Amino acid sequence: MQLTVYSAPWCPDCREAKRFLDQHKLPYTDINIEATPGAADEVVRQTGKRAIPQFVIDGEWVQPYRPGEGFLYDEMAKRLEIEGLND
Repeated sequence: MQLTVYSAPWCPDCREAKRFLDQHKLPYTDINIEATPGAADEVVRQTGKRAIPQFVIDGEWVQPYRPGEGFLYDEMAKRLEIEGLND
């Protein structure tokens, strides 16, 4: 599985998403939208909004959180085929 995370250091939802991936030892490429030229524009182009974090799972863009609700643990565990989620 190819997994890319579009994020920013100041973003608490981004930190939570990456912590989830790290806890489950899922390798990913992190793209800092503030340090990578064109990355923020790519998020808008692909999703139609300025919202991070964004996961790109095997080429498919997925928003791993819901504003006001936070990170979607169960949904992302299923999507990323994580067994026995205990969070």
